[in-house]
Amino acid sequence: MQSFRATLNEEKGAEEPAFALCRGWDSASSYAAMILSSRRFPFETQRREWYIEPKMPRIRSVLLAASCLVSLLLNANAQQPSSPAVTQAVLAGKLIDVRTGRVRSRAYILIAGDRIQSVADSTPAGVPVVDLSAYTVLPGLIDAHGHLLSDPTTQSFAAHVRTSIPQATLWGVYNLRLWLDHGFTSVRDACEGPPDYPQFALRDSVKRGLILGPRITAAGSCVSITGGHGDGSPFSPDLDLPRGRNVADTPDEIARVVRRDIKYGADWIKLMATGGVMDPISDFHVQELTEAQMAEAVEVAHRAGKKVMAHAEGTIGIKAAVRAGVDSIEHGTMLDEEGAQLMEQHHTWLVPTLYCFQHDMETGLSKGRDADSYAKGVEIMTAQGPAFKLALAHHIRIVYGVDDADVDESVSKEFGALVRGGLSPLGALQAATINAAEMLDKDKDVGTLEPGRYADIIAVHGDPLADITVMERVTFVMQGGHIIKDPAHPDRNPVIHLK
Repeated sequence: MQSFRATLNEEKGAEEPAFALCRGWDSASSYAAMILSSRRFPFETQRREWYIEPKMPRIRSVLLAASCLVSLLLNANAQQPSSPAVTQAVLAGKLIDVRTGRVRSRAYILIAGDRIQSVADSTPAGVPVVDLSAYTVLPGLIDAHGHLLSDPTTQSFAAHVRTSIPQATLWGVYNLRLWLDHGFTSVRDACEGPPDYPQFALRDSVKRGLILGPRITAAGSCVSITGGHGDGSPFSPDLDLPRGRNVADTPDEIARVVRRDIKYGADWIKLMATGGVMDPISDFHVQELTEAQMAEAVEVAHRAGKKVMAHAEGTIGIKAAVRAGVDSIEHGTMLDEEGAQLMEQHHTWLVPTLYCFQHDMETGLSKGRDADSYAKGVEIMTAQGPAFKLALAHHIRIVYGVDDADVDESVSKEFGALVRGGLSPLGALQAATINAAEMLDKDKDVGTLEPGRYADIIAVHGDPLADITVMERVTFVMQGGHIIKDPAHPDRNPVIHLK
């Protein structure tokens, strides 16, 4: 029988232990049961070994078992981790629970370091309080379809030829500040053109604190067929340009491209399932990557623990991408009944990017857009509204994404577009918070103002549940407990707004 070691308090000259503190047992109850039921148990001290013999009075055995049980319970309580100390608090005049839509008045968000400790009716004495009692408070927002390197001043397809990668990266630094200024504390980059992945450098620089910006989840290259929406070289055939590293025309080639993206740090894989609108050569009706290619990409990515998004505007390509197993459809602008059923069955997320197309109709050719591209935009707009209503009718999960190069002008206006399209104001808020967080597998860190989440907090004047357009005027931004934008200190982290 195994020995039961104990730490004993022994009076000098005593013939047996007066007290035992049990160690090394899974539970105090099992040890107590052994004392009461066994015949002979050794206890070791520095000088000699004691035994509990059957002749020991039963009451002494019971007392020893109880003593052991109490000691173990006291020891367990001592080892319970204490809650981290509250370092600051935010007083919310109204606090929206984005899960339910319930509104709580005068609630204190208690913050310990960069995380939320709790939400309470009061705050501990001596803790500094950020007074947002005149505002409605919500979680930090998430834009799940951005392009970090975008130049907001032009829509010329040839602009990237004249823009160096360092310059594009600096545009990225600028755009990240704009996302934060509008309350977006997280963003998913939906692929970039340069083959050396500046988006990964931006992501890692934000994480290390080298630059200010939202937390970045980044896709790699825009995986495309030759001549497809992501080809990037719609030039004269006599210009013998090298083939892009994102171009794949067979399942084997697409596996290579996906593995390269993952090798250098991609969080997501981006596939061009159909043609697009902004480029001058592809046809958005046409499926580009084959279903076999997309299935191969999904298999490689999922095996590596990565998710896959598919740019898909035309009806046939949407359905092929869903059958191939992609995790999200970007745009879905020509979704039909069969496609909506497939997305519902496969639990595929939809990032509709409604306002991007609508904004393009407003800017027209004013930023150097190609006339053929603009004509495609006019055509596809006729399908956008009916497709989105189909998605809502089939309860497809909607995630907020903007996909507009002009972040400052557009990033907050997707809220209004979603509500005009038929989503409720609460549904629009959920698209930019809990839905986006879940799709990105970040729901334990962001998306709600609940204990354990990052202290990513924004505030607006008014009630977004009654007027969603108030989300276009975020007045306060906190990220991870650090105040980024504060109406009480308008000179804090000022942002240049280009005209």
